[in-house]
Amino acid sequence: MLIPVRCISCGELLSDKWEQYQAQIKFKSKKEVLDELKIKNYCCRAAFLSSPDLTDKINQFRKQVV
Repeated sequence: MLIPVRCISCGELLSDKWEQYQAQIKFKSKKEVLDELKIKNYCCRAAFLSSPDLTDKINQFRKQVV
């Protein structure tokens, strides 16, 4: 999964918050989670909201080891 390491606009570190974000959005709204993680800048929020977790979709195309 390609996660945003830093915000492309302001340079704030984002990768350290990614796992917490993914775990919490299952139970809370995305806005609440971003507020709790203290991600205030709209550019950083956009980086999180526009980075979907594609791991499950990509794994469909892995070759099966026989």
